Amino acid sequence: MSFKTILSVYRLKSKINYKLFIISLLTLVYHFKLPNIECSDWDRGLNNTSIENKVEQYGCSIKIPKYCQYKALSKFLDFTKIFHLNCSINKSNSRKKILKYSQSPYITKHTKKFGFPLTNKGLIGSLDGVDEIVLKEYILNNLFDLENNYNNFSDPEIIVDFSKKDSGELNINLQYNDSLSKERKKLESKNNPYSNNIMIIYIDSVSRACSIRQLNKTLSFFEKFISYEGGFNKKFPDEKFHSFQFFKYHAFEGRTSGNYPPLYYGNKREAKNIIRINKYFKENGYITNQCCDLCKKDNVKTLHNLTFSELYDHQMLLCDPNVIRYHKPIQKCLYGKVDVGYLFDYSEQFWRKYKDNRKLSNIVINIGHEGTMEVLKHYDDLIYNYLQSLYNDNLFKETSIFLLSDHGVGIQSVYYILEFFQLEKVLPMFYLIINDRKNISYNEQYFYLHENQQTFITAYDIYNTLNHLLYGENYKYINNLTEENPTPKSSLGNSLFWRIDQKFRKPKNYESMLQKVCI
Repeated sequence: MSFKTILSVYRLKSKINYKLFIISLLTLVYHFKLPNIECSDWDRGLNNTSIENKVEQYGCSIKIPKYCQYKALSKFLDFTKIFHLNCSINKSNSRKKILKYSQSPYITKHTKKFGFPLTNKGLIGSLDGVDEIVLKEYILNNLFDLENNYNNFSDPEIIVDFSKKDSGELNINLQYNDSLSKERKKLESKNNPYSNNIMIIYIDSVSRACSIRQLNKTLSFFEKFISYEGGFNKKFPDEKFHSFQFFKYHAFEGRTSGNYPPLYYGNKREAKNIIRINKYFKENGYITNQCCDLCKKDNVKTLHNLTFSELYDHQMLLCDPNVIRYHKPIQKCLYGKVDVGYLFDYSEQFWRKYKDNRKLSNIVINIGHEGTMEVLKHYDDLIYNYLQSLYNDNLFKETSIFLLSDHGVGIQSVYYILEFFQLEKVLPMFYLIINDRKNISYNEQYFYLHENQQTFITAYDIYNTLNHLLYGENYKYINNLTEENPTPKSSLGNSLFWRIDQKFRKPKNYESMLQKVCI
């Protein structure tokens, strides 16, 4: 029997054993209700806070699950820990895989140093709204050999190098654009925003409760700037940061396609004339950046491609064929490092190289999109270190930070039939830091933000809040979005800087929601 045959049999057995393991756990949970561990801390938040179910005040009550079986089963589902997976000793990446999937005429079978084409220039602009497979084919078929002549290509920002070691290494060099910096500076006078910089860290498929369980260090960064009723941060009186947590942020569906467009477009994916939010920021002098661990320009494709020509100024997509598929329940490695670590490296270079410009930074990652709800914890240090590094170097001046998801865990697992899972599926995480007092009044905007932490909200409200930060006081003069006239103000939501009338916030008014846990 050949080695390849043995390997194929081993892989098949591994898949079968994994499925049998999951089926066995499902059987135990379903038939024996094993184990029924009470869920007394499921509603907790940062800084000893919790969900407040005061219907008369907030107009929304969240049902608290009785049992949380993950408390007993999580150690059996943390496959990264069980199998001692370590990216620093991972040798699975190969040059052969790149050569296998690439039909680029600019490389040969001897190429050891690959340059990836920029995804925001040239022909790629016409591919902005295409299917992921087509986009990946285009990028791989336009790789070029960095050891030979590549004068016809722009300097690459992503380089995969096998010349030093067979397992390869990925290097990032974001290309600073001086003319772009000056061009956008001229546009800054058009508007007086609430926040000169916006950072969005979007993690697909993470519930609020799961974030509390798994992102201890990351949320400690938010917790030390937590909002205090009656004034600014008492622990850090000189600190300009001010944190908020939103307990009743509600998804429309348990999948991304129904929640991503409202967040970034302010409308449903079926709408014919919608605009991605980065266009408004570019028009007002912001330099924009997006990083994504999928080979996609957006996490979903809208049904009409009228908006996709609006590219980000700098963009990193993980289109390397060595990337592990995103829904696997393990920490994912790429060239000796956690894969999404490269996205944070790229984003950090963006913040440092354009420190004197207004910026919109959007990091889209899918590490939560797996059934065990255990993988997220292995990325906690990475996210925390990224935030702390920029904060320590004073690069968050006049910056607002959004840490959020689109829905809770949405992939079937051993927990799928359980009550807490069904609740978490449509209650995603959302944390917000505001860092600019000069244009924002505590007695008004901050007061409403504080109040809205316990209010029923959706992605439409976040879309409006992002644009409110962009336009500042001028936001109140912008007309509501319509199908004929797209604008940065969605009539389907409100800015969180404004008071939300509870009688219009009841979930029964949002008929498209598949599951209404806010009653």
